[in-house]
Amino acid sequence: MQYKEALDKYFPEQASKVIISTTANDKFDFKQKWGIDKSQQEKIVDEFNDATSELKFIIVTAKLLTGFDAPICQTMYLDKSLKDHTLLQAICRTNRLYPQKTFGCIVDYFGVFDDAAKALEFDEQTVQQIITNLSELREKFPQAMQDALAHFEGVDKKLAGFEGLEAAQSAINTNDKKDAFAKDFKYLAKLWESLSPDKVLDVYNEDYKWLAQVFEFLKPPPDNIGKRLWLTLGAQTTQLIHENLHVGEVHTLDEFVLDADAIENIFNNPDPRKVKQLEKDLIQRFKKHTGNSEFKKLSKRLEGLRDKAEKGLITSIEFIKELCSIAKDTVKTEKELEQALQEKSPKSALTELFLALKTAQTPAVVERIVSDIDAIVRVVNFPGWQNTTAGEREVQKSLRKALLKYKLHKDQVLFDKAYAYIKEYY
Repeated sequence: MQYKEALDKYFPEQASKVIISTTANDKFDFKQKWGIDKSQQEKIVDEFNDATSELKFIIVTAKLLTGFDAPICQTMYLDKSLKDHTLLQAICRTNRLYPQKTFGCIVDYFGVFDDAAKALEFDEQTVQQIITNLSELREKFPQAMQDALAHFEGVDKKLAGFEGLEAAQSAINTNDKKDAFAKDFKYLAKLWESLSPDKVLDVYNEDYKWLAQVFEFLKPPPDNIGKRLWLTLGAQTTQLIHENLHVGEVHTLDEFVLDADAIENIFNNPDPRKVKQLEKDLIQRFKKHTGNSEFKKLSKRLEGLRDKAEKGLITSIEFIKELCSIAKDTVKTEKELEQALQEKSPKSALTELFLALKTAQTPAVVERIVSDIDAIVRVVNFPGWQNTTAGEREVQKSLRKALLKYKLHKDQVLFDKAYAYIKEYY
């Protein structure tokens, strides 16, 4: 209860809850304030397991030693004597697998682990394999950092964007070199995740951020055979990258393709989230221009690029470079198309359509057909008609009537394409 009162001074009241046993001899006020039944206890554990809930701390004495299924639990604060199986059960609270969780942490205020081998009745060597003191990790960290950096001798870590990443890639330009780096960085990342936010890491911040970025962008695709060695980055490392490494705002879908500066920003400050968003947006753009041959070529380029990435034939850096190149070409093609459309009058666009679809059964008087359609549509349309059911129905009816005069009303392909042009130009 004293811990709960103390935590409430530093955290919201909802951030911590007490699970405590009550008996028939306890005072009514005490039981009313602190007493919970089994159902309420299960609800508290479920709430603790919910990553979005406000509950972050559960305060117990001997409760929840067995049957406590909470993979989200990573840290236990220990301030009482525990030995043998009860100590093992307590440790097991923190050892369940959970996304971005790479270790369990026991903060020992009591000194239980001063002689862990004796407390657990294990031999010294076995204990060292499963329990490591943070002071030992602090001692190992500088050498681990040195080993990871050694893969990039002569590389200027101050180079930003692709220039820096390409320099790093050149230093480890074979699969064996890349995997050797991955092995050393994997060990370094585990130390970092275990120690963070220890101030001993502060002097290594910039070097570690740089190594984490290089690791992330050289990592093979998920289906690649090397995926077991190239781990998923832990929570502390991922947060570090997102907070400190990527510059600029996340652009909206339209900005990705319509703004060349936005593409340049992705190129110079590669961010996995922005890259994925750009890829999705390009696919949507190509769908809007299905019949255009230039956009078909761009779509095939993107398909080929994604295929290479899935097969592990290119690095993340090469993928982003080509993706940005496709995006720039898309911007150029869209602007050219927009300019061409602006130069066309509605009548000239329709004329072009009818000439393209003209067959032996189609009358040669294209100009008259277009003039009739143009005249009728201009009478029935109104601003924003494309966004109303009544407007669309009236224009479709008028188009069908104009085509009927020339016996073209049964040509559904012609009708659909003519209506699409009208919808775009009128």
